[in-house]
Amino acid sequence: MKQQFSTINPPRSNAASASVARRSFFKRGLRATGALLTLPWMESLASAEETALLQPLSTQDGKPPVRFGCVYFSNGVEPEHWWAKKSPAAAAGGGQQQIQFGPGLAPLQQLADEITFIKGLYNEQAAKHPSPHMGRMANLLSGAWVSRDQSSIRVGKSMDQVLADEIGRSCEVPSLALGVEPTELRLEDGLSMIYGSCISWASPTKPATKEIYPARVYDLIMGSAGDRLLDRSILDAVVDDARRMQQTVSAADRVKLDEYFDSIRDIENRIDRARREERLEGWQPSATEPTFGRPPEALPQNVSEHMRLMLDLIVLAFQMNKTRIATCMLNNDLSQMNFGFLEGVEGSLHLDLTHNGRDPKLEAMYLKTNQFHVAQFRYLLERMRSIDEGGTSLLDNSILMLASNLFDGDRHEADEMPVLLAGSAGGAWKHGRIIDVRQSESNERRACNLYLSIMDQMGVRLPAFGDATQRLDI
Repeated sequence: MKQQFSTINPPRSNAASASVARRSFFKRGLRATGALLTLPWMESLASAEETALLQPLSTQDGKPPVRFGCVYFSNGVEPEHWWAKKSPAAAAGGGQQQIQFGPGLAPLQQLADEITFIKGLYNEQAAKHPSPHMGRMANLLSGAWVSRDQSSIRVGKSMDQVLADEIGRSCEVPSLALGVEPTELRLEDGLSMIYGSCISWASPTKPATKEIYPARVYDLIMGSAGDRLLDRSILDAVVDDARRMQQTVSAADRVKLDEYFDSIRDIENRIDRARREERLEGWQPSATEPTFGRPPEALPQNVSEHMRLMLDLIVLAFQMNKTRIATCMLNNDLSQMNFGFLEGVEGSLHLDLTHNGRDPKLEAMYLKTNQFHVAQFRYLLERMRSIDEGGTSLLDNSILMLASNLFDGDRHEADEMPVLLAGSAGGAWKHGRIIDVRQSESNERRACNLYLSIMDQMGVRLPAFGDATQRLDI
């Protein structure tokens, strides 16, 4: 069994006496399920003897690794609601919160000191593309030109997949590309809706396979589905060893171990529950069966539950070090997702709410959809902030980005992108900041500058990426 956690603390005096029990737990109990189940970082599992046997999750300096996650929402924002400024208290030299957010970002206000608001970044190839949708989404994470050749698919390789190629081999799953709506194959603007369904591209001609079924993501995280039958009580086979292990670890680690097992069982239960619920918002998938390569599994019947399950699975995958790279599309471009589950909201996201003609009633509904997407990001931050990794949190050891491909969605404006950052990249970045590059030279406004900075913190330093050769100062 390979262990995948850090080794920050020196060996304890009782490490040798606990060694047999812990190795039994690793080797016998977990392997008995046929699944490779890894544990979070725990201070009691830092003996030199065991780390010689097991693969460390930590980086060479003994710290947990940095993870990267991108959460995408479609169709842009209402500019009047999407802004940030220094709070009056901060401007006067006092107070704790440094940033005051506009209405579109209201769900994040209490976390303002953990957010960097970026204004003015854009992808030049997207801004000048004649297709207002297909030419301005697939290149979100690459800055590349979307081919207008209707006979082929071509866009740039995305930065998450560059990371996956370089550091993905450190984990069982090189990267996760997740979504809520299925990949579409119809045409829009004379181009394939594949461009509007995928932000993660494994190569210029092939998107990374986007998974929308939580049960299948769970299978991937928990182990090879081909090697075993997934059991909803997968942990039952190791519960006796877990109890014996709890007698040899510290009190703090006993609590952590209980929380870890509870989180897995919670996701198992929520997958089953979400599958049974009636889809309240009225949106239906374009197909009743999977479109790529596995027997069908029912989708969750509630959009909010579906989104949060996908985010929970990212957290679990990061926590278990099954992957360090993930993207999640809350919706596709041109999404017709119906947000009727939000009070006072009617109509589809794209046609009715995004293109609202500045009608006050429709703008108010559109604002609620923006706030809903932002609230999902807040949920992810809070979940990751609550997970301890030896004095730092999972959020501390991550870089998270919330972004959309358009700014003013009603007008298809791609001359800037809504972008938020969170997570301190293992202590390298400080937040509670506003970065405004709107008045900078065009080469300083390139979104790929940000991506080079992110890749630097992930340990992948490139001379250039996309249309950028310089870094954004975070």
